[in-house]
Amino acid sequence: MVKKNLSGLRQDYAAFALDEKTMHAHPFEQFSSWFDQAAESGIAEPNAMTLATVDSYGMPHARVVLLKALDETGFVFYTNYNSDKATQLAQNPNASLLFFWIELQRQVRISGTVKKVSATESDEYFSIRPRASQLGALVSPQSQVIPGREYLEQRFSLLGKQFSEKPIDRPKNWGGYRLTPVRMEFWQGRPSRLHDRLVYEKSGNHWVIKRLAP
Repeated sequence: MVKKNLSGLRQDYAAFALDEKTMHAHPFEQFSSWFDQAAESGIAEPNAMTLATVDSYGMPHARVVLLKALDETGFVFYTNYNSDKATQLAQNPNASLLFFWIELQRQVRISGTVKKVSATESDEYFSIRPRASQLGALVSPQSQVIPGREYLEQRFSLLGKQFSEKPIDRPKNWGGYRLTPVRMEFWQGRPSRLHDRLVYEKSGNHWVIKRLAP
């Protein structure tokens, strides 16, 4: 039996503070500012985010995906439209994102609804992916049971030869999603576990900022 006592794993946070007076009025501007700081700090893949969805039985599922675009309409990521996450989003478009930048003692929680991006937008992104990643999208029947890794490697080799001298078009079962937020919470670690939590909530066409207890 595995048994671990992790009560001694503890770190105090004191790098930064978060104040209502210095927050941007719009959460996308605040997120953009924090994201730039995360990227400039040298964090590996600052665009990595946990995507949480719910299946038809009410069971939550979480996995890490990569943010590939951000504008005032939402947060964009790409995946296989036959994957588990895609099936769950088709059944329930409500989802959450979580960014955790431990080096800056920060996290951002985002809740909203998800829709597919346009085919044109998916095509444009797919066209600039590395060729190996394009092949990977063709090779992998994402979330499906496969007989072994050799299955992927053999298909990758076969399709690599098949498309060796021609461009690879985006598969119709692969593309993007955009999460449009209704709530965004910014968390800054502080000493004595008295962390700063400031949340933006959508009220009509405006965002309202509230402070939450840690």
